[in-house]
Amino acid sequence: MSDHHGTHRDVHRAHRLGGLLSREPSVVATGVEVLASALADQAVPVEAVDWRPPPAGTEAALAAVLGAPGHAEANARAVRRMVTARPHLVDVRPARDVLGLEPGTFLHAGPPLEWGRASGPMRGALIGAMLLEGLAETPRGAERRLERGAAVFEPCHHHAAVGPMAGVVSPSMWMLVVEDAEHGGTSYCSLNEGLGKVLRYGAYGPEVIERLAWMGEVLGPALREAVRRHGPVDLMSLIAQALQMGDELHNRNRAATSLLLRELAPALAAAEEVPRARAAEALAFAAGNDHFFLNAGMAAAKACADAARGVPGSSLVVAMARNGTDFGIQVSGTGDRWFTGPAGVPDGLYLGAYGPDDANPDIGDSAITETAGMGGFALAAAPAIVRFVGGEVPDAVAATQRMYEITLAEHPVLQIPLLSFRGTPVGVDVARVVRTGILPVIDTGIAGREPGTGQVGAGLVEPPANVFTDALHALAETV
Repeated sequence: MSDHHGTHRDVHRAHRLGGLLSREPSVVATGVEVLASALADQAVPVEAVDWRPPPAGTEAALAAVLGAPGHAEANARAVRRMVTARPHLVDVRPARDVLGLEPGTFLHAGPPLEWGRASGPMRGALIGAMLLEGLAETPRGAERRLERGAAVFEPCHHHAAVGPMAGVVSPSMWMLVVEDAEHGGTSYCSLNEGLGKVLRYGAYGPEVIERLAWMGEVLGPALREAVRRHGPVDLMSLIAQALQMGDELHNRNRAATSLLLRELAPALAAAEEVPRARAAEALAFAAGNDHFFLNAGMAAAKACADAARGVPGSSLVVAMARNGTDFGIQVSGTGDRWFTGPAGVPDGLYLGAYGPDDANPDIGDSAITETAGMGGFALAAAPAIVRFVGGEVPDAVAATQRMYEITLAEHPVLQIPLLSFRGTPVGVDVARVVRTGILPVIDTGIAGREPGTGQVGAGLVEPPANVFTDALHALAETV
């Protein structure tokens, strides 16, 4: 009888513990790594969760924002507008015409900036723009005029535009014109120069100015005729196809460039307004530049992000941008206000003899791609990217999977084959970033620190955490 009762008690105890002692444990570890490491050393399977408590002093702001009536609905509305935008390339025109830029006015990447705080590549690009526009005869002369305040600087984002790296736009540069067929917005981006010693990386040598002059004289007009003859080009369709062909649309644009050329080449060849020799030059230049599509993709992402602006109470990020000194974000529910912090130096691979000491802090508006669910958020779609930015293929997959923790949606159009065609993580949420401590991952080029150097590498970088906590506190004051 006693054996029977003892057996009954054992079964009851096992049942009360849910069978914990009678089967292999399933362990999830959060916070510090010591527990997960100890279990792993004993060959116990453990799932480590990258989690940390919210930063001290953010609890009240998190409670105010997350508890505000209509907050979830505001975010749903904002991200829905972002993922339903339908950006189309509709024209190519000079910046003086579409942006109304006057002589001596230049746009630049990132949040607002003065010459005195400008980094080396930003100064180099502005010097080059002065030379291109005929406002100075020598680099030193251009620098002196800039020091004396002879030019006006404004962020590209304040003109519905974006610019890669230094992002400098001058009146004579030709711009891609992108219209959102769903929500009606218009965005702009300059033409891509290629890699190496180019203006956007801060180079301003004679070959840089000659290339830009040729782009203004030959490439811009040729593309204008091709786009007008072709009609609106559905950029999201090309981006979705390119993602499934190995691009992530920030540092790898090979497939997207090929797809764009396939769309425009017949129209360019048929354009009677473009001499055959110039059409051949334009096609050869674009075909030899694997980043040619980057600027079109950036303008498309800008159109998507701008569609989500101005939703009261929304904590959705609508811009992430860097000027080589500051990293700034803008949020749907806080208008045009910038939240800034120091730009970090990317961690990546360097060209030739260059190294980290040669690198400038992060720079460029191209993080608009991550803002709209591409770039670093789509690394899992582009395993070959690790040969350019560093790391291993599993690192690229893990980076994308981590971004689902801080975003509001999965993109219905942009899908990743390696993740069983799961939509890319899209819609960075300030509250989720602060609550989880997970920062957005951005893959980017690396500009040389000294003016005139050009590109020195490529890698990955994260924003400073304070921009998200600052935005959260500001949003809490509005709800």
